[in-house]
Amino acid sequence: MENELWKKIYQLVYKIGKNKRPKRAIYTDVNIVLTYLWAVLHDRPTCWACSSKNWPVYYRRRCLPDPSTMCRRMRTEAVQKLLRSIEETLRGRLPRNLCRWIDAKGLQISNSSTDKQAGYGYAGGGMGKGYKLYAIADPQQGFVHWTIRPMNYKESKVARYLIRKLEPHGYLIGDGVYDVNKLYDMTAARDIKLVAPQRIRNAVGLGHRKHSPHRIEMLNRLSGNFVCGLLSSRVGIEHMFGHLTNICCGLKPLPGWVRGIFRVENWVRAKIIFHHIWRQEIVPNHI
Repeated sequence: MENELWKKIYQLVYKIGKNKRPKRAIYTDVNIVLTYLWAVLHDRPTCWACSSKNWPVYYRRRCLPDPSTMCRRMRTEAVQKLLRSIEETLRGRLPRNLCRWIDAKGLQISNSSTDKQAGYGYAGGGMGKGYKLYAIADPQQGFVHWTIRPMNYKESKVARYLIRKLEPHGYLIGDGVYDVNKLYDMTAARDIKLVAPQRIRNAVGLGHRKHSPHRIEMLNRLSGNFVCGLLSSRVGIEHMFGHLTNICCGLKPLPGWVRGIFRVENWVRAKIIFHHIWRQEIVPNHI
């Protein structure tokens, strides 16, 4: 399966990147991105992919960048733009669904890690140190909008950043964490209906504070068959997180060389790119 994934991504990167070379540079942006993706595909550090002995025989004639060049060029806007373009191209191959899900997944690291950008917060039934992948997923397109934040960031606050990126119209389905007045107002302004169960279970009423009319409207419809069906479909994002972490080159626990938000974002983006290809081209061919 890894060979199939690599063939697809190799062709796509050359098609989108057009092999452009920055001024006074030896390696093109395509060379840099392919070298990085080769390392991520095999869950190895970038320096591993800079050695020709770790490539197939038919790729060993390529001139590979050294680790310092990779470190410098990965931070350039051109390389970052190419990575984002690859992800957007894969996402845009399929039509959007009117119903989308929102959730977060913890990316834990060792509690003894000295990573200063990592946070300590709730993840997977307990407390841990690390980062979180906050994402909005589409049943057809996969992960459409996402961001990385330290573990201690509240899901409802990061959701504001993600909602601003959403296209108008449709439904956004989340768990009780997203039952927040501000989020109901933000989604309604984009003609999106937020669907989330009441945050406090078995609550007698809503209290005396002012609430968003959109929240009150949705809470009154929670017992309806249509809204219950939407809430039950939210398990789809859990399945998608499961696929992301369980495919051959999936998002396993963060390795020791992936520390700091910048490196974590690059690592996760590469994994999501492979996940898009797996969903669109690998799985359909094996059904």
